[in-house]
Amino acid sequence: MPAMRFFIVASLLSLCPSLFAESVGPWDLDALKKNVPAMKWVRQDQPIHSLTYAGEKYQGHDTDVFAFYASPITIGEAKAGTKFPGVVLIHGGGGTAFADWVHLWAKRGYAAIAMDLNGSRPPDPEFDPKTGMAIGNGHRGERTRLPNGGPPHGHVEKFDCILTPDTSDDWPFHAAASVMRAHSLLRSFPEVDAEHTAVTGISWGGYTTCLVASLDDRFKAAVPVYGCGFLHEGESVQKPSIDKLDAEHRALWVKEYDPGSLLPRCRVPILFVNGTNDVHYVLDSYMKSYNAVPGEKNIRIQVKMPHGHPPGWAPQEIGIFIDSKCRGGKPLPTPGTPVMKGDQVEVTCESATGLKKAELNYTTDTGLRSKREWKTVAAKFSTKSLVSGELIRQTSRVFAPKPPANANTWFITITDDRDAMVSTTAKVVK
Repeated sequence: MPAMRFFIVASLLSLCPSLFAESVGPWDLDALKKNVPAMKWVRQDQPIHSLTYAGEKYQGHDTDVFAFYASPITIGEAKAGTKFPGVVLIHGGGGTAFADWVHLWAKRGYAAIAMDLNGSRPPDPEFDPKTGMAIGNGHRGERTRLPNGGPPHGHVEKFDCILTPDTSDDWPFHAAASVMRAHSLLRSFPEVDAEHTAVTGISWGGYTTCLVASLDDRFKAAVPVYGCGFLHEGESVQKPSIDKLDAEHRALWVKEYDPGSLLPRCRVPILFVNGTNDVHYVLDSYMKSYNAVPGEKNIRIQVKMPHGHPPGWAPQEIGIFIDSKCRGGKPLPTPGTPVMKGDQVEVTCESATGLKKAELNYTTDTGLRSKREWKTVAAKFSTKSLVSGELIRQTSRVFAPKPPANANTWFITITDDRDAMVSTTAKVVK
């Protein structure tokens, strides 16, 4: 009987594979994950290469997506024939493909691709004569609209697009699809270790990272910075745009394009990175997004983390987390859930490194979260180490003062001896 069942299923697949095709919302995941998009090199005479690859159809025509690509080979730090893990880099609003971002990851030992999700291309890279590093190109010179570019990164394309039945006009659809196409392309390069790839994005790129991590299970790690779901709630600056939609289309936008609706699918290990006062992606929505993920997850909340592209790729924890999943690096500490015990808060933390400090962070302010002041108080910890061969695993108990009775939001941060910081989940009262 099992053999007969297998024969029947195999026969059905051969006759009509679309019966078993995996689609989520407007995305054909089978096609996006199995097909390598057509591409062509634009420039290969610099350490940062330029290319275009095929995107989804937009307004009835084929599209091209521009991207920068670099690896330790292109920057002259490795020989041909060497393999590297890969990383896909997603810019935020007002951004583009960043040559300096790609260069940083190539220096780290990754094959990196960063695409423009605005239907355009930035100027060619320039390089610092002293350091040899690519100079930030995101706001240097004019961006050029591609003849066959996809939808621009505008309000209408992000929100009002839901008013028409044609999803090919929708920026969120194109953005996630273009990232998955870039991932398929990256995995096809001979120097890329296709089974060890990661994705990270900033702001709207963090939003897109949440979508992609929920759709593309080929990634081994994902790091959304700022971006999250539940944008139709709370103080999100995107909420007014969503609220302007009629009830039917508002519900449809939330179902199709709000990451909060897709994150319950996420099985890719994920590190959320944000600040306490971010006006674009508010802490309430961020914690709901974190809680929606059923799989492996970690979080880094920084008091008053600034919002922007360089600040968004600056935290070393992003690289450490991705290294731990793609290169066998030591993982970030993993704190448990804080527990109130008398006049203090206790939390257990597992780590492969020594701990340096722990702190309680809280606010008693009310009003807009982006305007609240925070206070930080030192905490204590004790550590027990377990050594097994070359593996060192430490269990620490952190003891922090109990937050004041009028503290409406609080969390504990833990910093290891690499100065890498993680946090517990934030307790959000109001």
